[in-house]
Amino acid sequence: MIYAEIVATGGCVPERVVPNDFFNYLVDDADTWIASRTGIRERRFASPKESTSDLATAAARSALARANMEPGELDCIIVGTSTPDMYLPATACMVQKNIGAKNAVAFDMNAVCSGFIFGVETADNFIRSGKYRRVMVIGADTYSKILDFDDKGTCPLFGDGASAVILGATEEKRGILQSMIFSDGGGWELIQVPSSGSRCPVTAETIAAHDNTFKMSGKQVFVFATDVIPRIIEQVTTRAGVSVGDLDYIIPHQANVRIIDFISKKTGLGKERFLLNLDRYGNTAAASVGLALDENLRNGTLKPGQLVLIMGFGGGLSWGGALIRL
Repeated sequence: MIYAEIVATGGCVPERVVPNDFFNYLVDDADTWIASRTGIRERRFASPKESTSDLATAAARSALARANMEPGELDCIIVGTSTPDMYLPATACMVQKNIGAKNAVAFDMNAVCSGFIFGVETADNFIRSGKYRRVMVIGADTYSKILDFDDKGTCPLFGDGASAVILGATEEKRGILQSMIFSDGGGWELIQVPSSGSRCPVTAETIAAHDNTFKMSGKQVFVFATDVIPRIIEQVTTRAGVSVGDLDYIIPHQANVRIIDFISKKTGLGKERFLLNLDRYGNTAAASVGLALDENLRNGTLKPGQLVLIMGFGGGLSWGGALIRL
């Protein structure tokens, strides 16, 4: 049987650090207000000349370097993003050109903050089928480009970044042991950019109304997240034939520490088993899970043989998880 193992990971965040007090114009003592509600202390914003493909390219090069792999060895590049460089062509094709992966098919996938997880499942299926042997999955977003900086309920939450993982075929039982992804279109209106496509094209009027910026129904999304996360933990582990207690670590989408606190209490899993970095990066959308995975592999927290569950949730509505034996 063929499995998809992690060959290498990479990550990239912009240089510009934006502390909570940047938002003092919205609320008094923004640092205390934001940190107490979200756990976020700072985030990174891309420069005006820096795009999603730039961050994705840097993450991809980092992963290739750690794998000691030539770009031409890649069979496929999947970029999960909801902030592409432009409507067309695919951001993945720009990354393909930038890194010189001339033999790789490249395409984008938009599952909003679940994009990395959706990409991992897709790559796993490609590899298990024997179609491809080496697939790079990238999660990359620059939400600072689409935020409404007059909306204190959303703009302090997000940061920019990119993460990459190279998955390779192996006959040993390690890597991705089980994965599951889900969608519920009944909740699509909860997370959206109203004026951004053919449904409501961008005009001077929609710009004036800020309809070309990110909108989220925060309370309803919190209820959604705290419902689906425990379910995906239980579903993935059960299908894989392991118990929740067997998990060494969980890497969740880095959205809000209150969500993690709730899940920890609901599942009985100690908070120390959830690997977080949202205090330093905020919600980096599709990049968040991969950034935490890369960071904890590099710092030695994650070790060979450990059992790790990665999970995401976001617009669509969408959610999913993947169980990995390192």
